Amino acid sequence: MPAIPEREAGASVPASVCMATYNGERFLPEQLDSILRQLRPEDELVVVDDASVDGTFALLSEIDDPRVVIHRNPENLGYVRTFERAMTLASRDVLLLSDQDDIWIDGRRDRLVAATGDAAVVASDLLLLGSERPLTSPLTGRPWRLSPGGERHLRNELLMLAGNAPYFGCAMALRRDALELVLPFPSYLDESHDLWIATVGNATGAMRHMSEPTILRRIHDSNTSPSRPRGVAAALRSRVLLLRLWREAARRRGRSR
Repeated sequence: MPAIPEREAGASVPASVCMATYNGERFLPEQLDSILRQLRPEDELVVVDDASVDGTFALLSEIDDPRVVIHRNPENLGYVRTFERAMTLASRDVLLLSDQDDIWIDGRRDRLVAATGDAAVVASDLLLLGSERPLTSPLTGRPWRLSPGGERHLRNELLMLAGNAPYFGCAMALRRDALELVLPFPSYLDESHDLWIATVGNATGAMRHMSEPTILRRIHDSNTSPSRPRGVAAALRSRVLLLRLWREAARRRGRSR
């Protein structure tokens, strides 16, 4: 993938935060505060609300900040398509994905943007809000962290197939030049947009791991990403999906050459 055009030393790289919301008024104010205090004047926060039926959209509409751009789906499309729309609407050089209910660790914005200078797709570790401990691996029960560096891309994908690669969209960033392969999402993708982005990053050799946490992840009964192991049938469907995504990422890579 081509690099972002070089800038003068010390020049700022503008970032777009892409957020999907749905019935999130309970935790959204705390998350917004953690984001906006880190953003620079040239950044933007693109929020796409997925036809919430609570007070989420009203809360968003009251924000008085020129960096915040709000859109609303006319009908509920699901979180995958809502994130896709937010990424399509983003206009800055680096995109940072964000859930509606976590909390950004101080310095997240600058660290992730800096990391994209060497990689088109970056994934960081995360900690659990409250305990500030890492998630535990569903396979080993040990702390669940990304491998340092992340340059062993085939190994990363095999770990994804085994269900033991902690890729979360809320802990990812990508450069604009990666969008030519990431967007549009495959038509059959109805879950795990983060695994699609990670697959593209690994299939193209563009993935790097940041072995430090940038997010405090809030676990509650409405999380879209499961915090417990799936059943056998669901796990098998997920593995078939990953194989399809790998094939699609390889096809797009070949097309872009």
